[in-house]
Amino acid sequence: MIFHETPLKGAYVIELEKKGDDRGFFARAFCVNEFKEHGIDHNIVQINNSFTVPKGTLRGMHYQLPPHAETKIVRCIRGSLYDVILDLRKDSPTFGKWFGAELTAENRKMMVVPKGFAHGFLTLEENTEAFYLVTEFYAPQAERGIRWNDPKFKIEWPMEPKVLSEKDANWPDFDEKFHLGEV
Repeated sequence: MIFHETPLKGAYVIELEKKGDDRGFFARAFCVNEFKEHGIDHNIVQINNSFTVPKGTLRGMHYQLPPHAETKIVRCIRGSLYDVILDLRKDSPTFGKWFGAELTAENRKMMVVPKGFAHGFLTLEENTEAFYLVTEFYAPQAERGIRWNDPKFKIEWPMEPKVLSEKDANWPDFDEKFHLGEV
């Protein structure tokens, strides 16, 4: 695997290191040792699969509060999506900064979303499917979200979302007590 550090400390885009011939290729998509070397939480406890039919669907920006904060490793396995992470670590030099990358079934890139980051994506094609490795179990009482267009963060999406859940459309403006308080 080839780890590309993003401008946000501890967050990576991972490219597969393909070994191939005329039959195709082989590549590791996960290795505990390589994740440890890069300081990435690797205690996977849950794997989630998301399938979205309409192009232009926005899911996010989601995260869980401590002690249920989670690291996610996200890969698009069908179609394409624009994947966004937002640093919500209060003492981070990149607090409030975001980073986005296109993940596609063809490029096979993965986004590492560290604990303390919100995460979301916008589908760029119909019938887009994503696969997540997650280091904490889902805890509904710890779930929070940042509205996709919260003026505090100015996330630049590649297009205006066409489909949003009611919950994602109605997250409140950023408020430190609500968004960063512990469960």
